Amino acid sequence: MSQNDTLLGESVNTEYKVTLPKDSVKYMKSVIAFANSKGGKIIFGVDDKTRQIVGISNDDLFMMIDSISNAISDSCEPQLIPDIEPKTINGKNVIIVTVPASPNRPYYLKAKGMNDSSYIRVAGTSRPASADKIRELLREGSNTYWDELPCIGYFYNEESAAKLISAIAEARKKAGLPEKEITLQQLLNWRLLIKDNGKILPSNAFVLLTDAEFFPSSRLQCAVFKGTDRVIFLDKQEYDGPLYKQIEEGLSFVKRNIRMSAEIKGLYRSERYELPEAAVREMIVNAICHRDYLDSGCIQIALYDDRLEVTSPGGLYKDLTLEEALSGRSMIRNRAITNAFAQMGLIEAWGTGIKRIKDEAQEYNLPKPAFEASENMFRVNLYRSSSPMASENASEKHRNSIGTASVKNDVVLSAVQKEILASLNEEQRLSAAELSQIIGIAQRNIEANIRKLKDLGFLVRHGSPKNGYWEVRLVPKDQQ
Repeated sequence: MSQNDTLLGESVNTEYKVTLPKDSVKYMKSVIAFANSKGGKIIFGVDDKTRQIVGISNDDLFMMIDSISNAISDSCEPQLIPDIEPKTINGKNVIIVTVPASPNRPYYLKAKGMNDSSYIRVAGTSRPASADKIRELLREGSNTYWDELPCIGYFYNEESAAKLISAIAEARKKAGLPEKEITLQQLLNWRLLIKDNGKILPSNAFVLLTDAEFFPSSRLQCAVFKGTDRVIFLDKQEYDGPLYKQIEEGLSFVKRNIRMSAEIKGLYRSERYELPEAAVREMIVNAICHRDYLDSGCIQIALYDDRLEVTSPGGLYKDLTLEEALSGRSMIRNRAITNAFAQMGLIEAWGTGIKRIKDEAQEYNLPKPAFEASENMFRVNLYRSSSPMASENASEKHRNSIGTASVKNDVVLSAVQKEILASLNEEQRLSAAELSQIIGIAQRNIEANIRKLKDLGFLVRHGSPKNGYWEVRLVPKDQQ
C-alpha cells in the first residue's frame, strides 16, 4: 500500500490518530458513527493535521492492536467486529481499523445507552444521532420502511381511499399502461393501507399520497435565481399537495422558467425546451421517492443561469455509496411510495433514474450532469447549454425580472456566509463549533456571521439551542 492509497485526507469515512488515546471513548465515537453510517477507517500512527506518518514502534504495535480490539468489544453494543491490521508505509508502522457499514443498527456505547450515545457521521465529524435518526437506524436494523408504518394521529376514511384509487387508475391511463382494476385490497397489498385487528389504518405513504400537508416538510420549494448562486431570487413558489401532483407542479415551474427553441423541419415547426423534460421529471420523481421524510427540510428545485439543481433531504440510504448509485445500484428508502409511483407509470424501472438523466442530457448535447451525496442530502445538477436559443416561451416574470431585482434583495454575502448557508442547508443541526471545524475559521467569527445572516433573514432558528435546528430561507424574511 502506497502513502497516496491511504492518506487521502480526513473525510466522512476516514480519520487519523497520532497514537492511541488513553480514553478509548475519543475514538470509539467514530467507530460507532462509521458502523451506523457507510463505514470508514481510523488510521493510527498518522498526524491528523499534517498527514505526516509518525509511525508506531514495533514494541507497541501489537499491544495497541489488542487494546483497540478489546475496547471495541467491551464498549460497543451490539457486538461489532471491525478489521484491525498493521501496515508498513514508507518504512513506518501504522494500524488501520476498518469499520464496515453494519446491519444491526443502531450501535452505541454500552455504558451510556442507545439514546445518549448513538453516533453518525456528518460532514467529516462524529456527532450524536437525533431521536428521529435513531428511529431510522432502528428501522434499518429491522428492515422496516417508515412509509409503510401506520401514520400516527391520522384516521382512515373511505373518501380518501376512493380518490387515490381513481388517481392511480387515471395515471395508468395517461401513461399508456394496461387497464387494471384498482381495489381496496390492492392498497392493502401495496402497504398503502394496513389492516390491524380488523381495523384499516392509513400508512405514512397513504397520507403523503392523499393529504401530504399533514407532514409540513413534504413540500417542494422552487426558486429561480439570478446568476449562479443563491443571492438574488427572481421567482419562488411552494407546492404541498399529494406527492404525485407535486411532480407535475415542480415540472411546470421549471418549464415556465426555461427557454424554448423553435425549428422548421420541412413543412413542420418543431419546438423543444432547453432542458429535456424527461430528465427534469426524473430528477423530481427520484427526489420524492428517495428523500428522508423525517428530515425537517424540504425538496428544493433551484434554477440558475447555468443549471437546474434538485436537492432532497437525506443522503443515500443505508450503506449505498455514490459510486454504486451511479453504476445503477438502488436501495429503496420509501418502498410503498416507490411502488405506488411504479403502478402509476411514474417510474419505468427501479434503479434506472440516474442513467435516464445522463442519457437525456447526452441526447440534448448538454454537459454531463453532476451528482452529489452527503449524509444529509442528495443533489442532482442538470446543466443548461451555453449556446444561445430562440427564447420564444420563457416566463414573462423571468424575462422582466433579470437585472431588475429590488435593492433590498441585492445583498452581497461573503464567502464565509455562503459556506455557512450551504453547510446548514445540508445539515440543519450543525452547531457553531462544528461549522468552525468544517469551514476552518474561529467559532466567534462563525457566531458573528450567523447573527448577521439572521438579521438579514437568511437564517431562522427553530427550537432550543441544544435540540433545535436552523432553517435556511431562500430569501430574506422581509421579502417573503
